[in-house]
Amino acid sequence: MPPEPVVIDRGGVDALIAALRSRGYRTIGPVVRNGAIVHAEISSVADLPAGWHDEQAPGSYRIHHNEDDDELFGWAVGPQSFKASLFPPASIVWRGRRDSGGVLVEQATDEAPPEAFFGARPCEVAGMSVLGTVLSGGAYPDPNCARHQSSGFVVAVECGAPASTCFCSSMGSGPSATEGFDIALTELTSAGDHRFLARAGTEKGQSVLDEIPQRELKEKDREDRHGVIERSREIITRHLDASAVPSLLARNLEHPRWEDVAERCLACGNCTLVCPTCFCAATSERTNLSGEIQLERRWDSCFDLAHSYLHGGSVRVSTRSRYRQWMTHKLSTWVDQFGMSGCVGCGRCITWCPVGIDITEEVSAIAETDGATMTNEVPLQPSEA
Repeated sequence: MPPEPVVIDRGGVDALIAALRSRGYRTIGPVVRNGAIVHAEISSVADLPAGWHDEQAPGSYRIHHNEDDDELFGWAVGPQSFKASLFPPASIVWRGRRDSGGVLVEQATDEAPPEAFFGARPCEVAGMSVLGTVLSGGAYPDPNCARHQSSGFVVAVECGAPASTCFCSSMGSGPSATEGFDIALTELTSAGDHRFLARAGTEKGQSVLDEIPQRELKEKDREDRHGVIERSREIITRHLDASAVPSLLARNLEHPRWEDVAERCLACGNCTLVCPTCFCAATSERTNLSGEIQLERRWDSCFDLAHSYLHGGSVRVSTRSRYRQWMTHKLSTWVDQFGMSGCVGCGRCITWCPVGIDITEEVSAIAETDGATMTNEVPLQPSEA
């Protein structure tokens, strides 16, 4: 049986951050910076976005401050996910140098301290799990991702303020936290009593929680936590039928909606940049005059024309084919590859799309005319198939 939840106050949250830092964790959490709630190193509860709230819509993101409340987690998700820790935007894969016996190749090592991911929403926790399966679940695990997953510490915060672009409930990744965390918090503010229901999800989570000033859980605390989750479910209006989408998209590769969305899509790659699970990467070799060489890896996007380049040219030359590749992989063929969806319903791709393309709307449009095919349209060339 899991241990009984406890209740901590704002000072307890501060003590939690201090306990993580005392254990050597570089604690990464939400802060307000440059007009957004982003991730940065935090040292105390004073760094958290108290009183800040967000407003999100397709192609729109704004934050505002309410001086009348000190809620620490009254927002949904910002433009950053914790993907940057598991899968850095730029990294060195290996280094090579000449010696008397030829060329010596050494795998690059990440010597950064372990990180505590503080304030991760349930959808972000799910995203880290999905990304971990992709990068570390095979025969050749990514060493950086595997290290951060095994040595990291996750403090999840259940969502009490979903954005209008969220659809985590239909993807099974929120608004409640069910797995993948060491400690889960639920912020409760009813009747002017600001407190946090805290649950341990692992033994190391329990060992940290045992050090934090706390009181026993009361039935009112349990009821209030249930109310937070249920209100969040009611707020979420966007939905996907996660079980039906893979086959729907697989049988509609020539649906006219792909051309419709291509007329709006800028192929800018914003959706892949903010996505917590997209893992496209490009590699390049760099040498110097002394004969040293290193292989560098950086984030890439399937919307980049060069990403599908093979000898003689790119495979996906049209915006239609590139958007279709992104969405069908995310929601359909990802399931074939990894046994799970590549989408956690965080809604970032909707919010941060410059033209407000809504992935749930695109799926719905295809479902409404299931089986339709392109008419009065030049067929796809073999290189775009």
